[in-house]
Amino acid sequence: MIAFVSDIHSNIEALTVCLQEIERLGCKRILCLGDVIGYGPQPRDALATIMARAEFSLLGNHEHGAMFYASDFNPRARAAIDWTRDQLSRRDCPREENMKFWNYLDAMKKEHREGAMLMVHGSPRDPVREYLVPRDATDPQKMAECFAKMGDANLCFVGHSHVPGVYLKSGQFLMPADIGMQWQVSEPAMINIGSVGQPRDGDPRLSFVTYDGDGRSGTVRFHRLEYDVATTMAKIRAIPELPDYLADRLSQGR
Repeated sequence: MIAFVSDIHSNIEALTVCLQEIERLGCKRILCLGDVIGYGPQPRDALATIMARAEFSLLGNHEHGAMFYASDFNPRARAAIDWTRDQLSRRDCPREENMKFWNYLDAMKKEHREGAMLMVHGSPRDPVREYLVPRDATDPQKMAECFAKMGDANLCFVGHSHVPGVYLKSGQFLMPADIGMQWQVSEPAMINIGSVGQPRDGDPRLSFVTYDGDGRSGTVRFHRLEYDVATTMAKIRAIPELPDYLADRLSQGR
């Protein structure tokens, strides 16, 4: 069984609870779909944990922003990525440790293909920056182009929008709560696994997905867990460079 995690966003409280549940479930593999950093208060801890526990992390737009440019980020996200960049190069930390972080980010791939599965951060059409949100299910052109970019893959696992759900090739969007938090693979689909560290579907609980199958069959399961949101919020508020908004949204799941 594979555990898919994404959009941790430097939230070590959420990541710790998530990994404990993954271990309890007996997952053999942990794959990360990007945005380990950004927004939250502990980028070094989150990155070190993913480096130790996940097979790999794909390139998210926040990793790309930290390494190259974040001019297309909104002001609050840009303030957070500027602070995060400084944190990963802290002069009071060992230079070798800093270099390990940057080398890890530099080696992140934009996509990973494995049998009948494709994994990206954003969408098959734009692996790093394009969002998949529920209303896109009613956009035939976008859906057709995304499914075409999947190539031979039957399933594509994505993150980025922080809104979990199943996008079917037949044109439907399935909300996890409406399908009993699981879906039996029956047709080509894109699976948004939601966010560990900053959910945006109105539910503040962390989100991740497990999958037991070969890409053409099997069961996708959505998991939601409570974590110590208040502690993460307090840590964000204690950092002058991080806007309070980034703390406030956690309690609202926005």
